[in-house]
Amino acid sequence: MKESLILIIDEDRDDLIALAKCFSTDYQVVSARSGKEALDFLEGSDVDVILSGLRINDMSGLDIFSQSRVTRPEAIRILVAEHHDLEAINREVSDGAIYQVIRKPWHRTALRLMVRRALESRELARRHRYLNRALKFSDAIWDKDIGNPHASPKKSLEFDKLVFVSESMMNVCSLAQRGAVTDLPILIQGETGTGKELLARAVHAFSKRRDNLFLVQNCGALPDELLQSELFGHKRGAFTGAISDRLGLFPAADGGTVFLDEISDVSPAFQVSLLRFLQEGEVKAIGSEKTRKCDVRIIAASNRSLKALVEAGEFRRDLYYRLRGFELNLPPLRDRVEDIPVLAEHLANRYAESIGRKILGIALDVMRRLKAHRWTGNVRELENEIRRMVALAENGEFLNVKHLSEELAAIDGTLTSGELPFDQRILNSGGTLKETVERIERQMVSQALIRNKWNHSKAARELGLSRVGLANKIKRYSLDHTLTLAKIAGET
Repeated sequence: MKESLILIIDEDRDDLIALAKCFSTDYQVVSARSGKEALDFLEGSDVDVILSGLRINDMSGLDIFSQSRVTRPEAIRILVAEHHDLEAINREVSDGAIYQVIRKPWHRTALRLMVRRALESRELARRHRYLNRALKFSDAIWDKDIGNPHASPKKSLEFDKLVFVSESMMNVCSLAQRGAVTDLPILIQGETGTGKELLARAVHAFSKRRDNLFLVQNCGALPDELLQSELFGHKRGAFTGAISDRLGLFPAADGGTVFLDEISDVSPAFQVSLLRFLQEGEVKAIGSEKTRKCDVRIIAASNRSLKALVEAGEFRRDLYYRLRGFELNLPPLRDRVEDIPVLAEHLANRYAESIGRKILGIALDVMRRLKAHRWTGNVRELENEIRRMVALAENGEFLNVKHLSEELAAIDGTLTSGELPFDQRILNSGGTLKETVERIERQMVSQALIRNKWNHSKAARELGLSRVGLANKIKRYSLDHTLTLAKIAGET
């Protein structure tokens, strides 16, 4: 279990050192002496175990645990406390989702064994959840074809209208399903064209509000007065052009869901109005003195990181935390290349059916080009390309290279790895088998790091390595952040 990462938090330097020594031989250990330092580290690191004392310099260890439930929900939380403190914190222990409480003085062997068993239990629970999700998705797919004795199960998974096979999308949709059954606001972040509105509609469809309205408002580039009117309503004569009363989306969707797209573009003044609505659930139309209660669930979306905007002072921190009851991050299409074939087939069949045309399938060399393209416009760009191809194809024909746009047709159809083609010079540069294998391994590790923006956890998962194993290879091949594919090729 060397690859597991433990964060130890304690204001007492001696206790911190003793706890670190207890685990340093078997785990990666990081220590912090303040709550701020610990929370900053948790924001950017995949921590497996959080072990904290009760009293920290700037906040309670219980507060750290409560906040870590949002940033690191899968982490194991262990509290180290004096015996006389335990009876007064029963409720706080529950709120912080604390796995175990250790009384001082603790025993080294017992503490190490408890952490090991906790990690083993978490891994078993993770595998159980994964298999359970897969079975539920499979059951849903089988049920659709139960009346056809010759039907075969689909290889793709579906969450409402989202189609995928990648584990990253399965994780997002699984979290969305869990969030859907609550009434918490949901924040969806992802690049333009990744399907944020489709995911929002899926959340609504799986929620208890599914029988009520789902209304959409794009907040980008709208002046405050117009946006206030669209969402809260106005009274006749409230401003120039207000020739009649307007209900507004929030009152109209009472009992349902409102999807606010491009929430990052709203002004500071409107942020205050939205924050008040989220806190109080009250709506006051422009020009009216009366307020009314509205039971509306908010799903907000942004193609920019709200956290980064908060740090830059461009978005209210309190509104950000109100919106992110559940935070869903949609990966770009280039980071889930395995989804491209099933998406392309699904889109081609759907559009062909809509125009009364039959498409036999997509040629292999076309699929290779689709997988090699960068797709900066994500699924929306892929959909436009597929629709164009179907429109050009004859009835009963395969989609082939002649139907592709010039940009896609110009891609080398032999490439299947996306943005980083394999450098054949590595194979042709001579040397022993061991030297050639090492050159190939170095390129594979380097490409994985570049694709994942040097996120060690993601790169290690892609390569099937532990984080320690990846770190050893980075050290062995002297890789660093300045590494590029051209540099690798130039050294072969």
